[in-house]
Amino acid sequence: MINGSNIILRDKGPDDAWDDYAWEADPELARLDAAPAVTIPYPQYLIDYTYELKAPHSTSHRFSVCTLDGKHIGNCSYYNLDKYRKETELGIMIGNRDYWDKGYGADVITALVDYIFRQLKLDRIYLKTLESNTRAQKCFQKCGFTPYGQGNNDGSKFMLMEIYRHQWPEAEQAES
Repeated sequence: MINGSNIILRDKGPDDAWDDYAWEADPELARLDAAPAVTIPYPQYLIDYTYELKAPHSTSHRFSVCTLDGKHIGNCSYYNLDKYRKETELGIMIGNRDYWDKGYGADVITALVDYIFRQLKLDRIYLKTLESNTRAQKCFQKCGFTPYGQGNNDGSKFMLMEIYRHQWPEAEQAES
């Protein structure tokens, strides 16, 4: 588990399936993730979900975002881990709208970035967010990410952002 100020990041588990299904089927959340909304029936989703939990990837790790009292409110992950280049990509979604605009996203990002720099000893974390998602961009910038370019994928325009280990004050303190 990874602890933040108001959140806990824990490994994904079967109990997360229903929330994840609801969030992935939500058209607004899917749009913010530049993905099509899930349309398969829940029983089929659960089969696929269970299989994915049993077959973890060596280049990624998915976490459930929970409040301190254990309520599952979203997900985050690192993926495309490249040990040679010492970098990874970060993703986050707060699926429960009751927790939007209350600092939970920044707490998740801060906790995950700190973990990646301290525990995984990587040098760079990057991400992409829709150009139209200014709320996410402000949150990432608040956490130290800086824009470095733009990208296009399947007709969606993205802002590319990154942060380096040497820019992360907590990582430097840990090395002192």
